Order: sequence, then structure tokens, then C-alpha cells
Amino acid sequence: MKGAVIWFTGLPSSGKSSLARRVRARLDQQGKACCVLDGDRVRELLRPKPGYTPAERDAFYETLGGLALELAEQGLIALVPATAHRREYRDRVRARATRFFEVWVAASLEECRARDAKGLYAQFSGGAVQALPGEDLVYEAPERPEVTAHGGEDEEAVSRIVECLDNPVESHRA
Repeated sequence: MKGAVIWFTGLPSSGKSSLARRVRARLDQQGKACCVLDGDRVRELLRPKPGYTPAERDAFYETLGGLALELAEQGLIALVPATAHRREYRDRVRARATRFFEVWVAASLEECRARDAKGLYAQFSGGAVQALPGEDLVYEAPERPEVTAHGGEDEEAVSRIVECLDNPVESHRA
């Protein structure tokens, strides 16, 4: 089995992590070696803890992408649920990966605000959080994702993602 990077992108609270966990469960059932590099979890583990300035975000996504590429080179399927609000972050990883699949977890800003899994939108409304993708920070949706999912519960998208891995045709390059 070849390694691969599957990047789940979308607004905060769109369901990226939920969908990645569903894909992992399906891959585990099939005996395929995979791991989840959740952007929020990796951010918590890094020292010094990355901030949210443009330069700190650039460095964080470079590190996260590098980790995913390393795992893929070792034959693992790296599932990366991380907003990566700038297309450039995802495209840099795509350009270096042997196999890269971009999954857009499409959810409207209103849906994400209602879900608000981590309370970010409420904190933004209260002024405690700034530079939130979808609010005062532009989120650049993928132009040609391999899979578009509708939230984190989209079982059809899970099946399409797994099918991408079984397809011998490489992902398209940016």
C-alpha cells in the first residue's frame, strides 16, 4: 500500500475532524495503515506553541504538511483535518506529495456558527478571538478538490475518499 496525504479542509466547525475519524475507522476495518494528524491536536503538542499571526500560521502549516509527508513516505495514509485557510498551504503539500487528496468539508458559515464545536464563533462575537477563517479572515475554498463532503457525517464522502486511495491514478497536481 502506498502512503498518501488526505487533507480535510473547511471552515472551523465544518466537520473536518469528524469526517477524518470516520475515514480512519473505515481504513482500520480494511487493514490499511493510517493515522490522523489533527491540526488542533498537533498545535497543542508543539513547543513553543504556534500562534496565529500570518508568519506563525505559515510556519505551522509548513510543519504540519512536513509531518504528513514524512508519514506518507513511510507508507502510512496521513489524514490531516486542518483548516489551512489559504490554498497555498495545501498546494505546497500537494506539490511535494506522491499521492495527495484534498477533501473539502463544505458547510456554510451559518452551519458552522450553529455547530461551533470549540466555541470559536462565540468568542469571535465577544471579541476574544480575532483572525477567524470565515469571519474576519478569508477562507480560500479548494478549486478542484478530489472529494467534496457535506459536513462530518457524510458517509458517501467517506466511501469516495476510500475509493480515491484504491484508484491507481495519482491525484491531480495544482
